[in-house]
Amino acid sequence: MREREGQEEEVLEGGNVADRVVRVGPTVRKPWLPSSPSVMSLLGYLRARGYDASPTALGRDGRGRQVLGYVPGTMADRMAPMTEDELRRLGGLIRRLHDLTAAYRPDGESVWEVAIPHEREEILCHNDLAPWNLVRDDEAWTFIDWDGAGPGTRMGDLGYAAHGFVPLHEGGDPERDARRLRALADGYGCHEGQRRELPGAVLRRVRGMYDLLVEGARTGDQPWARLHAEGHADHWGAASEYVARNRKVWSAALVG
Repeated sequence: MREREGQEEEVLEGGNVADRVVRVGPTVRKPWLPSSPSVMSLLGYLRARGYDASPTALGRDGRGRQVLGYVPGTMADRMAPMTEDELRRLGGLIRRLHDLTAAYRPDGESVWEVAIPHEREEILCHNDLAPWNLVRDDEAWTFIDWDGAGPGTRMGDLGYAAHGFVPLHEGGDPERDARRLRALADGYGCHEGQRRELPGAVLRRVRGMYDLLVEGARTGDQPWARLHAEGHADHWGAASEYVARNRKVWSAALVG
């Protein structure tokens, strides 16, 4: 991508995993990873098919970095929790994404960097659908940070989203959470089998994140060791216990 001289770089806050991420005018620059060609191709496919909840992929700059369209707005983790209507809308956005990636046929061999492998491969998933990766600007909602995209399951991706957006955290109200989880599943259009699968999928993804952080602390693998040292495992461990205790309540609400 051709560069303009004298472009100022603004460091963007919020990322836990990626190295230095900056804004340059109407673009974002991120480190180029082994998976970046596959991610760029996927983003191009999504935009070409009208999926506006993904950023525009613009290639590679003169310093070898990813170049993406800058998305204005507010991160969802800095806003009030979603209403049930908003959770239904979110479920619909995720369903549209999954239906598109199910039909995606990349040219050549793809390389993905999935931190927590799913138990099987159904479709390509975002794998980090969370409030810290959703930018909201009035009616425009955009998922960012696709570096961890790769093969997975529909309910695994939706279950991870449920952890952050419902949210399913220690200290919650299980009955209230059940209503909100059902709104998300309704928006997705889950059939009965998916509704039965969803609570267990939440647990696998949340516990998988906890295990990843603990293993990172043991091996020193970054950025997981750093995140563990910062206390992130405390949240994910407690969240997995909360989900394990209450998933039967949520299962009943989802299929009732």
